[in-house]
Amino acid sequence: MECLSCLLGFLLLAASLPLDAAKRFHDVLGNETTSGYMRREYSQLNGWSSDENEWNEKLYPVWKRGDSRWKNSWKGGHVQAILTSDSPALVGSTLTFVVNLAFPRCQMEDVNGNIVYEKNCRNDTGPSPDPYVYNWTEEVDWGSGSGPGYHVFPDGRPFPHHPGWKRWNFVYVFHTLGQYFQKLGRSSARVSMNTANVPLGPQLMEVAVYRRHRRSYVPIAKVKDVYVVTDHIPVFVTMYQKNDRNLSDETFLRDLPIMFTVLIHDPSHFLNESAIYYKWNFGDNTGLFVSNNPTLNHTYVLNGTFNLNLTVQATVPGPCPSPSPKPPKPTSFLPANLKSYSTSPASASDNPLELRETPDEMCQIHRYGYFKATVTIVEGVLEVTIIQMRGVLMPAPQPASPLMDFVVTCRGATPTEVCTIVSDPTCQRTHSSVCEPVDVAMAGGCLLTVRRAFTGPGTYCVNLTLGDDTSLALASTHVSVPVRDPASPLRMADGALVSVGCLAILVTVITLFVYKKHKGYKLIENSTGIEVKGRGLSVFLNRAKAVFRPGNQEKDPLLTHQPGIL
Repeated sequence: MECLSCLLGFLLLAASLPLDAAKRFHDVLGNETTSGYMRREYSQLNGWSSDENEWNEKLYPVWKRGDSRWKNSWKGGHVQAILTSDSPALVGSTLTFVVNLAFPRCQMEDVNGNIVYEKNCRNDTGPSPDPYVYNWTEEVDWGSGSGPGYHVFPDGRPFPHHPGWKRWNFVYVFHTLGQYFQKLGRSSARVSMNTANVPLGPQLMEVAVYRRHRRSYVPIAKVKDVYVVTDHIPVFVTMYQKNDRNLSDETFLRDLPIMFTVLIHDPSHFLNESAIYYKWNFGDNTGLFVSNNPTLNHTYVLNGTFNLNLTVQATVPGPCPSPSPKPPKPTSFLPANLKSYSTSPASASDNPLELRETPDEMCQIHRYGYFKATVTIVEGVLEVTIIQMRGVLMPAPQPASPLMDFVVTCRGATPTEVCTIVSDPTCQRTHSSVCEPVDVAMAGGCLLTVRRAFTGPGTYCVNLTLGDDTSLALASTHVSVPVRDPASPLRMADGALVSVGCLAILVTVITLFVYKKHKGYKLIENSTGIEVKGRGLSVFLNRAKAVFRPGNQEKDPLLTHQPGIL
């Protein structure tokens, strides 16, 4: 009897040996740790399988890190797998993973799924006479797909025969939370996973990639990445203010509105049917602002540092949780229109049988997101206005580039820099750009005259900015620079002065000639008359000089104070 028991035990042990020796998914994909494997129980992911299933090592060989066979797993170099996801994900939403294969230099995938060499591309080994790296189309027929064969996944499941599946020559195996998902693809693969049963916090996703090789598959790459599932709404806030010189330093200007825009990270549109409210506290004792609009403007009227707080609340419709069975109470009664969500089964119902009669009952789950920031408010240049444009008349010879003066004024802080950009009339093509510091004493209460040169006559677009360390205010205008006629007002004025001078000399000569002739015919004894007539001549000459040499006239006292010219 004892011998019979030993024999049965030996047979059972022998029968179990193949099972123990068989590779399993967690042995292949679980960080290559076959000994001391610690398992944790996770909730079932929809469409995924347990990594306790067996792995077909004959069809999909398993190579450990450092195995020499990795060097020859791909012609011409190594393939890199790049894994990305749209993490973080709100629990209950859909999380998507994407794997892209980066081939060695000069290699690419063609429309038929084959790997070919790029044209006119030279790698380290020079151009290849064969255009194909892997010509899977002519390598071997896939077969009809019926019965056992090599066109199966590592767990033995057959490939899905969707349209064009024969051109997909890569097998991707995704592994996370003790479960795996197999996918046939080309040089890129995408997998989506619902996070309703995923634990909160960071998790690890690992992917193994195989390529087709005759009637088996060869491992070419492994990659892993961390993803995050959270019960808080992922919230980001952008802050924009006109005239703010640096939008990333969280320093803004007083007395100008700041536009706050809330961005909710929800790539799977899980919150599309939710009612979302935004509660703002700007930290300046202006109170609480509640809005259902993700964009809000706020103006700080004092300088200083303020703590900004935002709370986002979303009411998510979803199925009510299944209550735990409890003994019915004789005095309990289930309301027919129960809609609220509670984590306590007793508060939802005292009669589980009545809940089962309304399986489509929907509840509301509240999710929250939070954002905090510290903003600094300072004084800056708020506005720039061009109040006058005028040409500059220069003495001969005229400069090659005509000059224009722009008289500008601003509101806010005194600027420390002035910049001018001169462009074509469409304001697209820049002709010149000049920046100069502003002397604070020269600014004169933010009243400046900016002098700029132009390449020639025509119409220009002028952008003029005044700024300091934190602000930058802009004013734009179109200016028409006239043609410089040789008979310009300045030259005409010079010609008029020359003509008047010549005429004065001529009149003086004629007057002296007439005077001398008249003096020769007068008697000497008539001295009194001579004196009188001499005074008359003097008066005549003085009047002539007054005509041709006008004296100084009184100037407008308002024009004596002119802004400095830059």
